[in-house]
Amino acid sequence: MSQLNTQVPVWRFRLIVTVLVVASALVGWRIIDLQVIDRHFLQNEGAKRVVRHSEVAATRGIIFDRNGEPLAVSTPVVTIWGNPKELSQTKAQWPVIAKHLGVSSSYFAKKVNDNRSKEFIYLKRHMRPKLAQQLLAEKVRGIYGIDEFKRYYPAGRVAAHIVGFTNIDGKGQEGIELAFDHWLTGKPGQVRLYKDRKGRLVRSAELIKSAQPGKELYLSIDLRVQNLAYRELAKAVKRNNASGGTLVILDVQTGEILAMVNQPVYNPNNRRRVRAGAIRNRAMTDIFEPGSTLKPFTIAAALETGEFTSSSLIDTSPGYMMVGRKTIKDHRNYGVIDITTVLKKSSNIGMTKIIQQVTAPTVASLLHRMGFGIDTGTGFPGESTGLLPLRSQWRATEEATLSYGYGMAVTAVQLTQAYGVLANRGKKVPTTLLRLDEQPEASQVIPGKVAHDVVKMLTSVVEKGGTGTQGAIDAYQVAGKTGTARIAEAGGYSEKKHHSVFSGLAPAGNPRLAAVVMIDNPKNKKYYGGEVAAPVFSKVVAGSLQLLGVSPDNSARLAKRGRDRSNNT
Repeated sequence: MSQLNTQVPVWRFRLIVTVLVVASALVGWRIIDLQVIDRHFLQNEGAKRVVRHSEVAATRGIIFDRNGEPLAVSTPVVTIWGNPKELSQTKAQWPVIAKHLGVSSSYFAKKVNDNRSKEFIYLKRHMRPKLAQQLLAEKVRGIYGIDEFKRYYPAGRVAAHIVGFTNIDGKGQEGIELAFDHWLTGKPGQVRLYKDRKGRLVRSAELIKSAQPGKELYLSIDLRVQNLAYRELAKAVKRNNASGGTLVILDVQTGEILAMVNQPVYNPNNRRRVRAGAIRNRAMTDIFEPGSTLKPFTIAAALETGEFTSSSLIDTSPGYMMVGRKTIKDHRNYGVIDITTVLKKSSNIGMTKIIQQVTAPTVASLLHRMGFGIDTGTGFPGESTGLLPLRSQWRATEEATLSYGYGMAVTAVQLTQAYGVLANRGKKVPTTLLRLDEQPEASQVIPGKVAHDVVKMLTSVVEKGGTGTQGAIDAYQVAGKTGTARIAEAGGYSEKKHHSVFSGLAPAGNPRLAAVVMIDNPKNKKYYGGEVAAPVFSKVVAGSLQLLGVSPDNSARLAKRGRDRSNNT
């Protein structure tokens, strides 16, 4: 009886065996699944917990002037970041961290506490490597460093409006830095880091891909000429108590801009308190009515028709005339004068009578060919096209004022480019801010003889009796034109605010440089272009020609004998 009671029922035995077999099968299948089927997936998941991929910063390309002087370079820095979750466990060391970062303990504590749910916050961007290493040497849990680069501008204010600047992440924001951001930006590299669960490196970093630095860029700017232009423009703006100013110098043979400066200016290495208006490159972005500096192009249009020559006579008596309801005046009654004298004396009546015969559409067409009303093609961010009306019908007053530079607007770069066309015997070469290794192709936009004759007329402007005698240079003959334009305001033109301009080229016999000086709203007694802007042209162009090794012009000595230094404008 007892024997029968101790025997295990067959069904129970079979159940136990079945369970064991199934369990063994499941374990076996799981082993196969882990070791074979999901092997790569699990390896990758494990690697994620111990392997990190970190980006290696690429240095940005250097920007040079035409002679190899650096204008923008990248210097190594370290950005300090923290993990608030880890830092919450090291509160005793917060005062030490704050001291290294140059902030108060309370500020640091607030920053960490306000971001305690995060695993990444910037603590200080772009620390000097030596200072950063001192902090990292404290080996505080939750404090880390990233190797980066910071942009530095050796020329500072002198080239700020051309070069521009980058933001804290190394992206171009203004000027050349923005225009050529794709060219200057390098490609970051990558390393593989092996860390334990506490974030500590357990073996050396493994380089996966090397960083590729950005490409270098050579500008057309000559830093020697740029420095000279910057210095003299700053003096002129201060001397004349002006609101600002612009100066552009162009190599007329190649179209390369050798200098471009503006006032006010800013320091690209310290932009904390920079006013927005100081950042823009006014030579490219700001437009103004050129006034009498446009008269040479009205005369060029007249000569191009074949109906006028430099000796054609114009009756400007009695020194004033009515056009519609507008009275046009000269400084005095010049009587019957030839076209050369019209330009020399800057006669508005003479110009009005010329355009009445030539017509405004004809003049506007020539102005468009010279580059007005369109951008110069430099690719500079924010460059203005200016304003040039192109229409078939003009009111009489609009036609008259166009002849002497009102009713249209230009940038300083456009005006310099146009004078460069005159200097280059009517040939227009593309204007550029990049150094050229080959002579660019030129297009003939006006007849060479027309350009030559206009340049010859312009030499009289800086000689005795002309309005621009203070633009003359002793060693070189100058061809130039003064301009004094009233500034437009709501309801009309200001009686007290002016743009004082001088545009010219030298040496006149074989031009190398064209330059434009514009002084914005001089507030002292002097405001004529011949008084305010012409002297700046004389100093800067004379110095530039010497720096470039241009031989003195013999014809300049002859012109000097008969030249006075009156302040006629």
